[in-house]
This record gives sequence, C-alpha cells and structure tokens, in this order.
Amino acid sequence: MMNKAQLLIVEDDADISNMLRIYFSSLGYTVDVAPRGQDALEKTRLVMPHLLILDIMLPDIDGYEVCRTLRTNTRTSHIPVLFLTQKDERSDKLKGLELGADDYITKPFDIEELKLRVQNALARAKRESLTDPQTGLPAGRLIEDQLRRKIRQQGWVMFDIRLNHIEPFKDVYGFVAGNDVLRFTAMLFGEVVDEAGTPNDFIGHAGGDNFVIFTSLQAAQALKIRLKERFATEIQTHYNFMDRHQGYILAPGKPGERVQTPFMTLAIGSVSPQRYHFTDIREITEIAAEERRKDSA
Repeated sequence: MMNKAQLLIVEDDADISNMLRIYFSSLGYTVDVAPRGQDALEKTRLVMPHLLILDIMLPDIDGYEVCRTLRTNTRTSHIPVLFLTQKDERSDKLKGLELGADDYITKPFDIEELKLRVQNALARAKRESLTDPQTGLPAGRLIEDQLRRKIRQQGWVMFDIRLNHIEPFKDVYGFVAGNDVLRFTAMLFGEVVDEAGTPNDFIGHAGGDNFVIFTSLQAAQALKIRLKERFATEIQTHYNFMDRHQGYILAPGKPGERVQTPFMTLAIGSVSPQRYHFTDIREITEIAAEERRKDSA
C-alpha cells in the first residue's frame, strides 16, 4: 500500500525532474511533476499527493512560498514536504523547518538517501494516522483535531458522508474498481468544495466509504445539493454500458440469486452548533451519523 503513494515532484530542472519521475515510478509510486510553484499549488488542489519533493529555487514563487501556502490552507496543511536545497546552509534548513517542512536534502543528492527519506516521511504520516492511503485525504487524528477546533467555534457545518451501495458495486466490479471510486470521490469533493464551498473548508476520509467535510453555515446548503448532483451524474462512468442502460446492477444475494441494486449515491448527514449544543466531539460524530442514516433511509 505504501508504494502506491502519490508523489508530486516540484523541480524546474527537467533532467532532475525526469530522473526522479522515472526512478520513483519504477518503485511503484504514482508520480506527477510540476516545473513551477503555481503549477504545484494547482496540481495539489486537484489531486491530493501523499508527499511533495519541493525544490526551493523555482522560476516563479520559491519553494518556501509553496510550503507556506500549503501549510496555511486547511485542506493541504497535512501533506509532508521534503525540500531540495541547492546549498547546505543552516539558514535554508531553519527557514524550511520553521515553515513546517518534514525534511530536506542537499543537491547533489544520493538517490538512495532520498528514497529512504521519502519512505520515512510517508511511514510517519501513516503511523500518525495523518492521511488515508487510498485518497491522500486527512484521516484519523487530523479529523479529530478539526473536531476539537470546531467545537469551540460557531458558524460551521459538518457533513458525515457515506457512499450508498458501494459494497454490491465491489461484489460485481471488484476491489480495484472500488478503490478507483474512493479516489474519484475524493477528487470530486475537492472540485465541488472549490466551486461551492469556502477556502477554509476541510475534507477528510474517515475510512472505508466514509468521508467528512467541514464548511461554513452560509455555503452548506448549496454545497450539499451540488455534491449529490455531481456525484449522481459522474459516478455513472464507473459502470459499464449495459448497467448504465438498464439503470441498475445485478449483485450477488442469497446463493444462486441476483439482486437488483441501484447505482451508488451519497448519504449526507449534517450537524452545526446552530442546531445542537455539543459538550464533546463524540456527540458531534454520533449526531452526524444519525442524520446521515436518516438521509439513507
């Protein structure tokens, strides 16, 4: 699972960038490259990488600015950043670490050492339950951190989101197709939040088919409608032509039986301090789950 991590290499030297892409791809990683800082921020917004290998010297904005932007955005603040630095200067390292970089390596670097540093940063993120290995979204502890922060604030809404009918889908199409659906869902949520949410919205993957989104009270209703609309339309591409044509799948039921099963949809439960008074974070998650079950019914 670890080697399936998504890396983003931010490096304007095409030779280095290409060499790193080929090397890490050969190790089983999914690798994307960005020659400029703004490209890196755009790519990170669209497809959440598990780790950035980030050159400090870039032609538009420098690596420090890229790191600062990632760290101040709720949705990208958890992504591990490994700096590539041209010179082994203490001031460079300190500045990087102050901004929240996870590690740094000096050019010219030993590729084996870089590989180990990447593996260590990913292992640390997984060990601390920072990100979900499938989607790269914040998981476990980061979701809890958001809950603890929000319980002291006003004006927010939390969505507890579950994919209805994904288990029958996996029975018919297999686990690989099921994992593709989770990644697609994470990407779709990012796009819809960009379109209808706010810059400080948070998207988390609580595990399996369960996601959470924190948004503002003002954006919540439009965001919920848009999430359901786009998911219902775009999930159809994950079904074959025959199933799309008939409007359902035939999933395994009792021995020898096939059960007519609808396409996947989103069940969304929403809670806010406007409607409820919370004394601890478990109450938030329990009420949200209850609201979501009502939405599934």
